[in-house]
Amino acid sequence: MGRIKTTQIKRVALQLVGSHRDKFKKEFTDNKKIVDELAEIPSKKMRNIIAGYVTRLMKVKE
Repeated sequence: MGRIKTTQIKRVALQLVGSHRDKFKKEFTDNKKIVDELAEIPSKKMRNIIAGYVTRLMKVKE
């Protein structure tokens, strides 16, 4: 079992993937930089959680 993501994390990640799918990759470090550019995230921890969820979405979609 993993950690459960909050609704806010899922909502932001799905919005980013929905509008910028072609920019995201399957690598966490690349997605971390892309999330930082596209959205104003208040904390580093939240940015990393969103980037991790985006990475998971990109791996599942393929």
